[in-house]
Amino acid sequence: MYIHYIDWMVIGAFLLISIGISIYMSKRASRSTSDFFLTGRNLPWYIAGTSMVATTFAADTPLAVTELVAQSGISGNWLWWNMLFGGMLTVFFFARLWRRANIMTDAEFVSIRYSGMEARFLRGFRAIYIGLFMNAIVMAWVNLAMVKILQVMFPGLSLFGVQEIQVLGITFSAHLLAVGGMMAFVALYTALSGLWGVSITDTFQFIIAMGGSIILAFVALNHVGGVAGLQEQLADVGWVFDFFPVVEGGEASVSATGMLKMSVVALVAYLGVQWWASWYPGAEPGGGGYVAQRMMSAKDEKHSLLATLWFQVAHFAIRPWPWIIVALAALVMYPNEADKGATYVMVIRDLLPTGLLGLLMAAFFAAYMSTMASQTVWGTSYVINDLFRPFIRPGANERYYVKVSRITTVLLMVFSLIVTTQFNMISDAWRFILACSGGIGLVLLLRWFWWRINAWSEIAAMIAPYAIYPILVYRYGLNYETILIIIVVWSSLVWLITTFLTKPTETKTLQDFYERVHPGGAGWKNIAAQMPHVKGDTGYRSLFISYVSGCIMVLFSLFGTGKLIFADYLSGMLYLGIAAIAAVVVYIQLQKTGWEAVVK
Repeated sequence: MYIHYIDWMVIGAFLLISIGISIYMSKRASRSTSDFFLTGRNLPWYIAGTSMVATTFAADTPLAVTELVAQSGISGNWLWWNMLFGGMLTVFFFARLWRRANIMTDAEFVSIRYSGMEARFLRGFRAIYIGLFMNAIVMAWVNLAMVKILQVMFPGLSLFGVQEIQVLGITFSAHLLAVGGMMAFVALYTALSGLWGVSITDTFQFIIAMGGSIILAFVALNHVGGVAGLQEQLADVGWVFDFFPVVEGGEASVSATGMLKMSVVALVAYLGVQWWASWYPGAEPGGGGYVAQRMMSAKDEKHSLLATLWFQVAHFAIRPWPWIIVALAALVMYPNEADKGATYVMVIRDLLPTGLLGLLMAAFFAAYMSTMASQTVWGTSYVINDLFRPFIRPGANERYYVKVSRITTVLLMVFSLIVTTQFNMISDAWRFILACSGGIGLVLLLRWFWWRINAWSEIAAMIAPYAIYPILVYRYGLNYETILIIIVVWSSLVWLITTFLTKPTETKTLQDFYERVHPGGAGWKNIAAQMPHVKGDTGYRSLFISYVSGCIMVLFSLFGTGKLIFADYLSGMLYLGIAAIAAVVVYIQLQKTGWEAVVK
């Protein structure tokens, strides 16, 4: 047992504050499903954005980063850093449109954009496929990471003298049952307060999680002799400090020295295709899922844009470095450890004194709880708003739907716990999801800006990858990057042909959508000509400049901070200076688009 009673007091105080926030916010969530799922559309940008960041900071995230650094050095993080390019598209081209759409979930978008029975089918299918099954897989991933943390901190944990039990033929380890207890706590405060409580609690939990990560980074760095000591002890694997992978012929691989070598195909897949072509929770092209939920909950369009911008800055430029520092220190401390992800938790276990150990455990609990709470509220919103209300029990009063939402919240967590028992290792699940959603991304982007996209386009793009994925994997044994590119080309051809072979969305639905969202652009020229009283958006040139500048701002902030950490002060200040100039450009361009004069 590594946890002292003082550590338990710190953890207990954290849990009490979390439940206190939820009890305080519970009255607001009880008034309607809009209050329960969207806070009455009254979230300020800093709360909405921080809630997005907290949700993507799961218990597994620092462990995954530790594995990437151990395998491929700092440059290994490009496997997720590439998603910045899609995230910035959401900031400048889609955030205001999501807020303007005035809907509850991104699945509901189907009902205002498309028409016919195919639109009803698509809405219900998305509610089940994404809100229930895909969501449960993501939650299972997070649960397994929390189990690994408990296994390191509490090796030999037993409940009532047994280390596992069986219920209805399903085996639950003591560690997983402990995680189930944490899920019950999350279910309690989530069911009480809805998105209001989740968002405020997320903010509190993010401060705890981020503060704990920073403290751990300082302690770990001091233990290995500071930056100089770290560089000296890793001199024989100096490639781990490189920010960029080597690009060469052949397949993506790790060389004999360990350096990540990215093939041209891999470079195209990660930097040229994945970020816009594939659906993935939290990184959907054009926004979606819990990110869209926060954008739709914002006070107005300006707050929606700022929330998403803050999310990109915090997610990519601020948060990675404490994890990376600990990952590098873990390479020094545990060079022969097989489970590299677990070494992050070992640093906590072996270096932190009483009190701080409790704070870091509270930080992990915070990361776990914020993700589980957001995933649950998001998944429940799908089930209630896009399945239960329109298809099972239409016309009931709002308090009834809130009651069913609370019950569904608990049931969804129980379901995800059962799903967790069916996995031993799901480290490749994200690659499967990205590959089998290849091609849907372009539809998700274009449906806002091209009237000809219809429900069949989206259905075809969702189904097409499954027709060839088994062949590419089991018949030809291709690597992920090649599979992704082939599937994107195949799916794009399928949905384009399907689009032109099927009837367009009804004109009345398109007109109503254009009047509500008025996206503007050449793709709506035919509809805009029929509605001269509606002024479509303009200023896309300024938005594109903002997009490019935003990417530069975040990337140069990321690398500038890294250069300063590793004592390359001249390069660090130069990078941060370029980031500052890019930030000024973003502000000037947004002023040109009239973002201050948004509709509230």
